[in-house]
Amino acid sequence: MPAERPETRLAPYARLPRTYRDRHIIHSSVDAFGRAHWLLGERPPEQQGPGPYDALVVTVAEGACHETYLSAVLPWRPRVEALPDGGFVLAAARSAKDDEQQVQVFDALGRGTRTFRVGDAIEHLLADGTGELWLGYFDEGIYGDALSAPGLRRWSITGEPLWSYSPVPGAGWISDCYTLNVAGRTAWACPYTHFPLLEVGEDQVVRARENPVRGATGLAVQGERAVFFGGYRDDRNRIVDCRLTNTSVEPVTESRLVRPDGGRLGRRRIVSRGSRLYVQVKPFTEWFVLDLA
Repeated sequence: MPAERPETRLAPYARLPRTYRDRHIIHSSVDAFGRAHWLLGERPPEQQGPGPYDALVVTVAEGACHETYLSAVLPWRPRVEALPDGGFVLAAARSAKDDEQQVQVFDALGRGTRTFRVGDAIEHLLADGTGELWLGYFDEGIYGDALSAPGLRRWSITGEPLWSYSPVPGAGWISDCYTLNVAGRTAWACPYTHFPLLEVGEDQVVRARENPVRGATGLAVQGERAVFFGGYRDDRNRIVDCRLTNTSVEPVTESRLVRPDGGRLGRRRIVSRGSRLYVQVKPFTEWFVLDLA
């Protein structure tokens, strides 16, 4: 049994107002500008059949709350991501048919404007500050769908493929995109099987760093510092604080991530944005944050 690690406490960040607690949370996210969003429906997600159906996005930012009603939603149990112009993109994680339009884009008034397909088995969906979409995929799509096969891709908001990963020195093919962090025009990923830390720069050149941290599902990066969250079995709540060199990730300290009150984390949702690691735990009504800045 490993020694008990010291604690690192998350800080409260954003909370869904109680006014909306009678609705069911389909998904929740934090966007490139730090705004928290909840996608809400009239029925539990597992009882919500394929569209069209109506949904509500509640946005919380700097203590203020804003509603956007989405009409004729098509994706089933979608992920939600906000766009810089006030619109939203919804995407179903699974897409078994080549002609299935699993992504739906809405304008700031909640009207659907376009649909397209990006491939099966979406693990991560993050829009950057320009509205372009970064997607990381898990193994069932990578080994079963041509669109998902690269493991990490960037798409335009109109469904145009802009970039896809291919092996670079120090990193082979992606089998599962465990972690994805998008900050500005730079993306970071930490994929299975050998978990190299990939940095995709604005010029789309990929740098790979050797990384001894295995199984992390969250990542925060600032300058020459990186913090990995998660791992296998007893490392599920592990935090590894690391120093970045030109070629490697060097662990410095380890701790255990806990709630602001010191309570253990249970089932969670994670969003990695630059220096911030956002964590949401069941019942998913509140976001916490660990900010390296």
